[in-house]
Amino acid sequence: MDQIVTLISDILLGAGALGAAVYCGVLAQRLKRFNNLENGVGGAVALLSAQVDDMTRTLDLARKAAGHSSETLTALTERAEAATRKLELMLAALNDLPEVAPAAAPVAAPPVAPQPVATAAPVTAPAADPEAAQDAAWVAAAAAAEDNVASEAAQDAEPPLFLSRRAHVGGAAR
Repeated sequence: MDQIVTLISDILLGAGALGAAVYCGVLAQRLKRFNNLENGVGGAVALLSAQVDDMTRTLDLARKAAGHSSETLTALTERAEAATRKLELMLAALNDLPEVAPAAAPVAAPPVAPQPVATAAPVTAPAADPEAAQDAAWVAAAAAAEDNVASEAAQDAEPPLFLSRRAHVGGAAR
């Protein structure tokens, strides 16, 4: 009887070992499919890893572009502020100009009947040109503004953005 119990226990032990071997084989196949780089979770992990790398590169490029845009915007803001200061200075110089009275409209003479005249009428001197006075005031203001701009140009290395056109033409109106 002792031999029968030993035989039964050996058979059950062999069956258990065979069942464990089959179970390990099934698990190995499932693990192989799970880690398959084309269809399994391994492929999904590899794909996600590649996408994370792409997103990291894109984020770095976006950061560089934002930094460059920020620097450009700062430089343009500084130029605009400098131009604003110069325009305010020019406007202040323009407000300091003396007011020139507008030329009075010529009064039409009443119609006169033609009379025969033997001698020519004396020629009168033309009235002072109000535009010439205004041109002289513009030239003086432009010279003062250029002096101020020149002193600012010594401080700032940038050339002035706006200059009076009349100052370059010699004061003559076009």
